[in-house]
Amino acid sequence: MQNEELVRTATQIRRDILRMVSAVNSGHPGGSLGCTDFLTYLYFEGMKHNPLTFHMDGKNEDLFFLSNGHISPVWYSVLARSGYFPADELGSFRKLSSRLQGHPSTDKKLPGIRMASGSLGQGLSVAIGAGLSKKLNGDNSLVYCLHGDGELQEGQIWEAAMYAAANKVDNVIATIDFNGRQIDGDVEQVLSLGDLKGKWQAFGWEVLEMDGHNFDSIRNTMQKAKAMSGKGNPIVIIMKTEMGQGVDFMIGSHKWHGVAPNPEQLENALNQLPETIGDY
Repeated sequence: MQNEELVRTATQIRRDILRMVSAVNSGHPGGSLGCTDFLTYLYFEGMKHNPLTFHMDGKNEDLFFLSNGHISPVWYSVLARSGYFPADELGSFRKLSSRLQGHPSTDKKLPGIRMASGSLGQGLSVAIGAGLSKKLNGDNSLVYCLHGDGELQEGQIWEAAMYAAANKVDNVIATIDFNGRQIDGDVEQVLSLGDLKGKWQAFGWEVLEMDGHNFDSIRNTMQKAKAMSGKGNPIVIIMKTEMGQGVDFMIGSHKWHGVAPNPEQLENALNQLPETIGDY
């Protein structure tokens, strides 16, 4: 897919996110907007998957696990826009009995969702398990997972990181949304992560870095990560993003981690993001 088309798709997805959370005055727009470009690339170009034949075991296709499940708005929009379910279902976000719960769940059997997430720190363990399963089954497909930088303050992440390297789970590509913000403020002030690249390297992972808002950087880095897979070490990508990317009054502020825009703010935001594919 050409960059221009990826940009148009990402712009529409950002519109979806804002409209979804504003409609129910609930949800997490900041991180969702920040990860839009990455997930747009992954689902529309980078990942081997077939929305029309979704099955839970994911045999012979790439898998994705969203560990920081609070950014469900962006994932739901990407899934819908890439064909997993009709886009008009996005209007049911966070409503009673909806398949689109505030955090992804599996009980409603929403296509594209393979694990319930939102309890931070667990997604890497699940991704590693899926990677081991693929190895046992002779399946050469890859497993992707996404994590927030604040999530790395969870101890289970580092247990999983140690396990993956020790057991050469080299078909897992983890990405860290490194926006420097979490619900309580700057990650550095809440609990510093220190030398993040050095930490992952010390745990035995191959470490790459990329600009999460530049499709050339995303593409080149993801292709490099694929080329590095299968060579003995798991791979992690530290992705620099801005919380609230695309909306001038949201960008870079932790206060939009879990606050929905009011109608006036929504209008302002949508005016900055022209409709490109068609609203749901």
